[in-house]
Amino acid sequence: MSRIDYFRDPSAPKANSVVPSVTAVVRNDSGRLLLIHKTDNDLWALPGGGHDIGERIGGTVVREVLEETGIRVEVDNIVGLYTDPDHVLAYDDGEVRQQFSICFRAHPIGGTLRTSSESKEVRWIDPADLSGFCIHPSMMLRIQHGLDDSRKEPYIG
Repeated sequence: MSRIDYFRDPSAPKANSVVPSVTAVVRNDSGRLLLIHKTDNDLWALPGGGHDIGERIGGTVVREVLEETGIRVEVDNIVGLYTDPDHVLAYDDGEVRQQFSICFRAHPIGGTLRTSSESKEVRWIDPADLSGFCIHPSMMLRIQHGLDDSRKEPYIG
């Protein structure tokens, strides 16, 4: 299913759903960041996805990262809560979802990089190279917050 991200766009359609979701800032021992090239919007992003009934939110992080990248992780802490009502995701089935994402920091504990139906490419990248990737501004905000080790409190916005 394809989607269009609207970010602070007055012509954006009105949201008709909210789905709790997660993203994960995962860095390996050399400081490289785990990113996926998404199939639904053709942008680079942190791995993540929707929270399922019956899951703990930390389990959602572990499941989604593994599903999309092949990497097993352990959750470390929360980067922030991203709930901007001016960021909506319009899917081709008519759903228009208001952003509701909890971003976590996690570290890899195993696995091998692989793609999935949601990721056409998966890479460990040097954070200094981020400008060479097409990343949505809302996702870039999460990445910047997740890479900032001086942040003591989670972002709430």
